[in-house]
Amino acid sequence: MTGAPAIAWQAPDLGAAHKPVPTLAELQDIEHSARLEGYAAGHAEGLAQGQAEVRKQLAHLAGLIDSFSRPLAQLDAELQAVLCDLVVQVSGALIGPAYQSDPQLLADLVGQAVIAAGQTTRPAEVKLHPADLAAVEPLLMQAGLTLEARLLPDPALARGDVRVHTDTLRLDGSIPARLQAVLAALQGGGET
Repeated sequence: MTGAPAIAWQAPDLGAAHKPVPTLAELQDIEHSARLEGYAAGHAEGLAQGQAEVRKQLAHLAGLIDSFSRPLAQLDAELQAVLCDLVVQVSGALIGPAYQSDPQLLADLVGQAVIAAGQTTRPAEVKLHPADLAAVEPLLMQAGLTLEARLLPDPALARGDVRVHTDTLRLDGSIPARLQAVLAALQGGGET
C-alpha cells in the first residue's frame, strides 16, 4: 500500500489521568443518591399521574351530578306547578263558601272590579252566578253600583266568580283566575 504516510502509535499516559477508585462508602453514597433521585422522580411522576386520574374522576362525577340534577330541576318545576294547581283548587274550595256565607265580601269584590274597569261610554256588564246575583244585588243597590254597571246572571260561572265586561276591557274575576294571579305575584316576588 502506498500513498498514506505511517504514523507511529503512542500509548496513552496512564499515570497522569489516573483517577482514584471510589471507596465502598463513596459507592454506597452514590447508590443512595441514585436511589433518592429515582424515588423522587418516580414519586413526582406517580403524583402527577394520580392527580390526573383524580381530575378525570372528578370530571366524571361532576358530569354524573349534572345529569342527575337536570331531571331533578325539571321534576321540581313540575312538582311546583302541580302544587300551585292544588293550592288554587283547595283555596277555591275554601273561598267559595265564604262568599256564600257573607255576600258582602262578593259585593265588595264586584265594586272593586267595576272601579278597576273604569269609566266607559256604556255601563260595565257584571256577570255573576245566578245565586250570587240574588244575594249581592240588594247590597250593590245600596252602594249605588247598579247605576254604573248592569248585573247579569251567568249560570256558567261558579259561585264566587265575577266577570266584568266593558267596551275595551274584560276582567276575569273567577276564583281560579284570582288565585293564579296571587300565586304568580308570589312566585315573581320570590325570584327577586
